[in-house]
Amino acid sequence: MGGLPVRRHLPGWLGAVWLWPTLATLAVTGAGIGSAQPWRDELATWSAATRPLGDLARMAGTIDAATWPYYLFMHGWVTLCGDSPAALRLPSALAMAGTAGLAAALGARLLGRHAGLTGGLLFAALPGTSRYAQEARPYAFVALFAVLATLLLVRALERPGWRRWAGYAAAVAALGLAHLVALTLLAAHAAAVLAAGRTSSGAVPGTADRATHGAADRAIPGTADRRSRRPVWGWLLALLPAAVVLTPLVLLAAGQRGRQLDWVDQARPADLVALPGALTQSGAVGGLLLGLAALGAARSGRAGLLPAACLVLPVALVFLAGLAVPLWVPRYLFFVVPFACLLAGAALATAALPAALAVVLLAGLLGLPDQAALRHSHEWPRGALVDYRGAARVIDAGRRPGDVIVFSPRDGWLFTDLGIGYHLGDRQPRDALAVRGRDARGDYWADECPDPAACLAGARRVWLVVAGRRTDPVAAVPGAKGAALRDDGFAVERVWQRPGLTVALLTR
Repeated sequence: MGGLPVRRHLPGWLGAVWLWPTLATLAVTGAGIGSAQPWRDELATWSAATRPLGDLARMAGTIDAATWPYYLFMHGWVTLCGDSPAALRLPSALAMAGTAGLAAALGARLLGRHAGLTGGLLFAALPGTSRYAQEARPYAFVALFAVLATLLLVRALERPGWRRWAGYAAAVAALGLAHLVALTLLAAHAAAVLAAGRTSSGAVPGTADRATHGAADRAIPGTADRRSRRPVWGWLLALLPAAVVLTPLVLLAAGQRGRQLDWVDQARPADLVALPGALTQSGAVGGLLLGLAALGAARSGRAGLLPAACLVLPVALVFLAGLAVPLWVPRYLFFVVPFACLLAGAALATAALPAALAVVLLAGLLGLPDQAALRHSHEWPRGALVDYRGAARVIDAGRRPGDVIVFSPRDGWLFTDLGIGYHLGDRQPRDALAVRGRDARGDYWADECPDPAACLAGARRVWLVVAGRRTDPVAAVPGAKGAALRDDGFAVERVWQRPGLTVALLTR
C-alpha cells in the first residue's frame, strides 16, 4: 500500500510526509480566518477567556466544566495576543495544521507514504477542516490530540518502553481535557491493543513485519504468551495517570450535563445518515469522503483496522449513548474525520500520485461554495446569520452620552448582550437593567433589575436589542420589562432590522 516513492525527487526535509499537508492546511484555513464574525459559541469562549482567573475558576463549578481547560488556555492566549476574530481563531488553525501533519505521519506508518500524504492533503481540502480551524472552540485541539494519541499508541506497541507509554498517557489526558466525548476513541485503542497482543511482535496489525520476533517466540516456549499480555498491561498502566487527571473534570461535567446540554435532542437514525455532510460541512464532499473511506478500508485489510476502528467506534458509542441521553452533537465527533481521510488515502494509494491528487482537487472544488459560505457565517444553516456586528454598528453610529441599552431576551443561548458587548467594548451604552453580571454569577448571563421601571427612571434614550426581525420590537419584550418600555413615556424613534436581530431607539 506504500507503493509510490513520493519523496524520491525531494531533498532532505522537503520530502517529509507531514510537511505538505501541514502547509496546505495552514494556507487553506488561514485564508479569510477573520472574515466571519464570532458566532454564539465563540462569544462564549470570548466571555470566559476575558474574565479574571478567579471568576474563570468560579465558572468551572457552574457551567462548561468540560471546556474549562480550553478556556484557561485561551485566557492566556487572549492576554498575549488580543481578542480580534483572527486572534481568537489562530490557535485552532495551528492545531488543525498539526492534525494534518500528524495524520499524514500516522497514515504513512500504517498504510504507506502515498496514503499518508494523500490523506493529509484531503483533510486540508475539506470545508469542515476550515470550519473548525476558523472557530475559537476546542474541536481542532480534540482532533490534534486524537491523532497524536493514536500515533503514540502505535509507536508504544511497536517498541514498548516507559517513555513511549508516558507520552501516550499525556496525549490521552490532553484529549480528555480538550473534550470528554473524545475519550470514546479509547474503545478503538483498546481494540488495537488486543489485536497487537495476538501478534508475535506485539505491534499494531499492518505495521512493519517483525519476522525476527516470530522466530524468537517459536524458539522460546511461553514467549508469545508473555508478549501477548505486555501490550494490554502497558496500555492499562498508561491510562492510570490520565484517569487521575481527568476524574475531577468528569465529575464536575457530569453534574452540569442537564444544564449544559438542555438544547440537544436525542439521536435518531437519520442523524447517522447526515453525519458525513455535517462533519465535512458539505453533503457532496461528505459523500465522497465516506465512499473513499469505505473503499480504503476494504482494500487495506489488516493495515486499515486501526483507522477504521478510530472512525467507527466513537461514532457508534456516541450514537448509542445519544439514544438514551441528549449527547448527539455532530461537531463533537469531528476528531474522527482525520481517520476517514487516511482510509480515503489508502483507497487513492492504488492510483498514480497525479490521479490521487486530482481526486483531492475534486474534493476541494466540490467544497468551494461551502468554503465561501463559512467565511461569511458560522451559523448553521448559513442563512441563520445573527448579525451582532451590524447591530453594534447601528448603536455605535447613533449613541450619545447618557444612553442606556436593554436586551431581550436575556436568557437562552443567543447571547445578544455578549455579541453587542464584543463588538462595542467600552463604547457600549450602560446596561440599565443588569444588577449582577455574568462574572459574579459564574456563567454567561446576567441578573436583571426586579423593577425595570425604577431602573429606567432616569433614562432619556434607550437602545433596545431584541432577537429576530421585528416590526414592533417593544411589543416583543415580555413582562415588567416590556411594560416599562411601553408605559413610561417612551416612544420608538427608529427601528433597524439586521439578520437575526432588531435594534430600536426609544426616547422620551
